[in-house]
Amino acid sequence: MRFDPNDLVFASPFLLLSGLACALLLLDAFARTASRAFLCPLAVASCVLTLGALAHLWPEVGEQGKSIFAGMVLVDRFSLFVTATAVVGAALSMMLAPGFLREHRFDYGELYPLVLFATAGVSLMVSASDMVTLFLGLETMSLSVYVLTGSWRTNARSAEGAMKYFLMGAFASAILLYGMALVYGSTGTTGLAAVDRAAAAMKEGDAVLVIGMVMIVVAFVFKVGAVPFHMWAPDAYQGAPTPITAFMAAAVKAAAFAAALRILMTSFPAPGLRATGNGWVYLLSGISAITMIFANLVAMRQDNVKRMLAYSSVAHAGYLLLGVVAVGVVGAEARTALLYYLLAYTFTTVGAFGVVAWIGSRGNERLLIDDWSGLASRHPGMALAMTIFLLSLGGFPPTAGFFGKFYLFKAAMQRSELYPLVFVGVASSLVSVYYYLRVVMAMYFRPAHRPAEPIQSSTLTWALALSALGVLALGLLPGPALQLAGASLLGK
Repeated sequence: MRFDPNDLVFASPFLLLSGLACALLLLDAFARTASRAFLCPLAVASCVLTLGALAHLWPEVGEQGKSIFAGMVLVDRFSLFVTATAVVGAALSMMLAPGFLREHRFDYGELYPLVLFATAGVSLMVSASDMVTLFLGLETMSLSVYVLTGSWRTNARSAEGAMKYFLMGAFASAILLYGMALVYGSTGTTGLAAVDRAAAAMKEGDAVLVIGMVMIVVAFVFKVGAVPFHMWAPDAYQGAPTPITAFMAAAVKAAAFAAALRILMTSFPAPGLRATGNGWVYLLSGISAITMIFANLVAMRQDNVKRMLAYSSVAHAGYLLLGVVAVGVVGAEARTALLYYLLAYTFTTVGAFGVVAWIGSRGNERLLIDDWSGLASRHPGMALAMTIFLLSLGGFPPTAGFFGKFYLFKAAMQRSELYPLVFVGVASSLVSVYYYLRVVMAMYFRPAHRPAEPIQSSTLTWALALSALGVLALGLLPGPALQLAGASLLGK
């Protein structure tokens, strides 16, 4: 294999994130101050620098993308768009952290480098053109997030959530690896595009290949937290430090869906694999419907805001699975809608969890809906921000969440066989309005039982303001984001 120095240029997002994460680890090790808040602006600056590198690469990769490292990595506009979405989610999540960590007295410096390492894993995973590279990126991301989930060392729920997440994640990784091994045994290759070519030359319905494909699909369903493999999500989301919950629900989920879309559309697009009873389109259609129905019904019964948002995240995994199914059946328009949805959901969910982080003082996170009573009378700005985020999650115009669902359902409606799934999605969205408006009702129409003592943090306030601005901007002016998402061709 001949080394091409230009490969380093196209791999610069991954190299920047991982290299700067190592630098922050060294700064943390040799810092003389007790506080580690100084790492936050450096970590956010790393994300801004990475966004600059992504913008520079956008015109360079062209429509076909750039294959590097002997075909193991494909840097195309699809991977650049998803990486940028994850980097934005990481930057906003880290801006939530300094005040939260200081207030709850676990101001440990490893949080920021670990978020950057996880984002580097995202960059590698969504750029993978080989199953080996995809698995390496996935595990780089996953191992970092396992540690982040349990980083609240004095909180038993954090340890419990991290253990459940680790066990279920390890189980999913084993299934994924075994599925990839079966695909390799059937086709003789691990290259994503090469698998498609080998499968096309084989007789339809090869049992080993189909079983391997199904195991890969099941593993990704584990990773995104869809029903019936969602058991880890509520406990991990509730136990993790709230800024990390925001990162998990936004950047990690976006990366998992993008990686799933990459491998399914590149390796298994043949009609014999995606359009038959054994194909992944039918399999994901059923999982999507069950996820939307079950998660929204369970969320209605939650009195804990953080746990309610966790089940809301599971429900949104169902909507996103609908998008993946639509991409498999419809094509480019559905892919554009899915990428727009991922970007809109990133701003929305980081903002919602950010307000949850803001309202809770030390030893009193105020996670019950009743604890939010009367918030609008004392803190109208934060109540308004939370209302914007909840309305976006519920799909109210003119927020980004409304247009995300609108474009997704509109793309799926192009094929009559997806009508039942779209109906389930619309009905589930209407059901979700109930539990989102419960929080709004508490903030505006109930008297305060006791005054809130929110966290004082300028970076957290800025993160919430930027998130709210992003939600409104994507809703009022969706054109630029849709244009970028439409240009994000999924190359092979």
